[in-house]
Amino acid sequence: MLSNLKPQAPDKILMLVEEFKADTRQGKIDLGVGVYKDPQGVTPVMRAVKQAEQRIWENQTTKAYTGLAGTPEYREAMAGMVLGEVPAERLASVATVGGTGAIRQGLELARLANPDLTVYVSDPTWPNHLSILKFMGLPFVEYRYFDNDSRGVDFEAMKADIARAGRGDIVLLHGCCHNPTGANLTPEQWQEVVSILEQSGAVPLIDLAYQGFGDGLEADAEATRLVARSLPEVLIAASCSKNFGIYRERTGILMALAEGREARDLTQGSMAYLNRQNYSFPPDHGARIVSTILADAALRADWQAELEEVRNTMLGLRSQLASELRELSGSDRFDFIADHRGMFSRLGATPDQVQSLKSESAIYMVGDSRLNIAGLNGHTVPILARAIIEAGI
Repeated sequence: MLSNLKPQAPDKILMLVEEFKADTRQGKIDLGVGVYKDPQGVTPVMRAVKQAEQRIWENQTTKAYTGLAGTPEYREAMAGMVLGEVPAERLASVATVGGTGAIRQGLELARLANPDLTVYVSDPTWPNHLSILKFMGLPFVEYRYFDNDSRGVDFEAMKADIARAGRGDIVLLHGCCHNPTGANLTPEQWQEVVSILEQSGAVPLIDLAYQGFGDGLEADAEATRLVARSLPEVLIAASCSKNFGIYRERTGILMALAEGREARDLTQGSMAYLNRQNYSFPPDHGARIVSTILADAALRADWQAELEEVRNTMLGLRSQLASELRELSGSDRFDFIADHRGMFSRLGATPDQVQSLKSESAIYMVGDSRLNIAGLNGHTVPILARAIIEAGI
């Protein structure tokens, strides 16, 4: 039987990781995989995470199963962080295996509710969105999003495309810090998106993987909160990998806002059912770290302070890189890097130019020219800037 399996297309980002590891050149720079690195090139464990783990180790008395939906403490804490004022009469939620698991469960839930749905997804988007959709066999349409000339959002094209979504279709939106482009909607544009969805009856699925990495923990949630309070049905897939730095713990949550208590309870039961079919009980350790931090005022304050340090470091790197490129190029064509938010920016380089950066300068980034700002430091920014100019970008 197993000999009948066919080779699967490898994940290009994970392939890049292995290629980088095999490169023996000194001074190589990894701007591919989306993890934050400090100036020493280390992805650190946050201070509050260490303290929370110590408390869990000292106080936890059992490793028995949690509920199918995960612990109420985690789900309530995450709902508060994402939504602010929690509409308990509308909100259903389940803990998931990372943000990826939340996306998958959200799409499974949507398919249960509407087997004939079409998913509208931005062009470009996180590659795993498309991979999951293809694996599930869900029909999808890519809506225009990124203007390769301005390196900003092509909002008029986006509006025209998402307006074609019908009642019960899914429109997948990046809540903040768009991956892979770094280009984001303004508050006014978000309001227009809400109006379009209100008129069409399409349901938003918001991917919120980078809350706290853009304009701040509260500011990054504003678009999601606007959508949540404006529309009758909303799906939200949130991840704790980036903002808590617990990448390997696979800690996520799927939230669903329904029309009233009856629909909420039906949704909650369906979400628990999907967890049971896919992995039974969700992971607990990362969720317990998060709930411990968010429930304790001192731990939460220290976590938010360190998260701000991370965010401001990335903003500083953006400004430094844009400044270096302005000086080297004698133009402002790279100023978009300072305007983008989150871990990523798309340079707009060709595949050949990206290959040149790798072969000539040992600088690794994804083939569509997405670079991980969080993989830089003050020393490597000038190196990257010179390499970009030398590659003819």
